[in-house]
Amino acid sequence: MAANAQERTRRRLSTEERREQLLTVGARLFARNPYDEVWIEQVAEIAGVSRGLLYHYFPTKRDFFAAVVQRESARMLRLTTAEPGLPFREQIGTGLDVFLAYVERNAQGFRAFHSAEAAGDPVVREVYREGLAAQERQILAALAADPGTAHLADDLPAVRLAVRGWLAFMVAVCLEWLDTLDDGELGRDQVRDLCARALLGAILP
Repeated sequence: MAANAQERTRRRLSTEERREQLLTVGARLFARNPYDEVWIEQVAEIAGVSRGLLYHYFPTKRDFFAAVVQRESARMLRLTTAEPGLPFREQIGTGLDVFLAYVERNAQGFRAFHSAEAAGDPVVREVYREGLAAQERQILAALAADPGTAHLADDLPAVRLAVRGWLAFMVAVCLEWLDTLDDGELGRDQVRDLCARALLGAILP
């Protein structure tokens, strides 16, 4: 009886609901384990579906991983969206707090994403570039929304370049930070302040 009830529950899931379920399982597994230690069979078993069904949604493991990263990237952008009325400096501090908390909770997934991008995987690289571009737009929007920094839009090419360089710097800092977490060399607040100073120093007079 229980098995039949389970089957009925599975059949009631829409295509979008099933896809979301699979991505949720993937996000949890990639957050805790290196990329090479996550198996499609494991994802399918936890989700209660066949491996063939999972491959129907995601043709390869790399496609699945890229979709997980894309979903998590969109989630991070929502969490760090600028609040109207807050000065740019406060926006950066608040956004970095949220981002670094996410990185700390999802250390393996963060490492796996950037390792895959560095290896030149075209699927992940495209997701990576889209994520960076969205972060860049979000920072520039927060800058423009603050009356105290809106004038910097007059020098947009230079500011945009500085933001792009800072994003690369932040990723490098986060990867180094994750490697030293067990040693307790730097706390999250210290990393946040380091990254905030670097960005503000790059774009503010």
